[in-house]
Amino acid sequence: MPDPALAQSLLPLASRLANAARAAILPIFRTAAASNPHNKDIDGFDPVTEADRASERVMREIITSERPNDAIEGEEYGSTSGTSGLTWYLDPIDGTRAFVAGLPSWCVLIGLVKEGRPILGIIDQPWLDERYVGLGDKAWMDCRGARTRLRTRDCPVLTQAVLSTTDPFILTPPERGAFEHLRATARLTRYGLDAYAYARLAAGTIDMVAESGLKPHDVAALFPVIEGAGGVVTDWRGAPAQLGGQIIAASSRRILDEALISLHRSAL
Repeated sequence: MPDPALAQSLLPLASRLANAARAAILPIFRTAAASNPHNKDIDGFDPVTEADRASERVMREIITSERPNDAIEGEEYGSTSGTSGLTWYLDPIDGTRAFVAGLPSWCVLIGLVKEGRPILGIIDQPWLDERYVGLGDKAWMDCRGARTRLRTRDCPVLTQAVLSTTDPFILTPPERGAFEHLRATARLTRYGLDAYAYARLAAGTIDMVAESGLKPHDVAALFPVIEGAGGVVTDWRGAPAQLGGQIIAASSRRILDEALISLHRSAL
């Protein structure tokens, strides 16, 4: 279950992880090193850069030094077991394709999970100096020295919603059909934002994000930020969201229920 007191006590450490990741990544962004990634996928294109690896390494080093009994799950370096019941989920650069293209929509994701449930999340966009933090029933953004409370937008109906997914072409044909129904209903749809779309949902400028094929390090940081801002996250059946798979996040239960009419047809 969520543990706000524990999350609050570990927020300084999580913030230091985000700071260390920033320091590792920013010198590489928009350089030749960033635009020449290694491809992890034999059959396709799954880029990884030295910034991804350096970011995860430095965060792992800090956790291992200060919280040696915590488990770590990272995109680039896999799993490290722990005995404390806490797991840090690290996505050192979510949106590496955007990073390679020099676009500032990539993020560092840091999620802290207890008993299978995220209790603390940080979505950090270093280039824009935007850090979205969620724990318990609150979420905020720190940007250029100012702190702003995050609240989702009060969107009354799906026909007025701003919708996002990273790439509809990675959805299965049934999933794509369901998303197309949402796209045809929503007022505006934007693509290619990766985790940054969820940050902007919490900030009240996007109303819904629907995606599939997600992994635990993709989503663990997102739930506390969205829920702390008053939003809701479920799977495509409307059940409590799991750490991966099909995810829909919405600014309110009202428009989520409208969207589920379309999504449940292709829910896994």
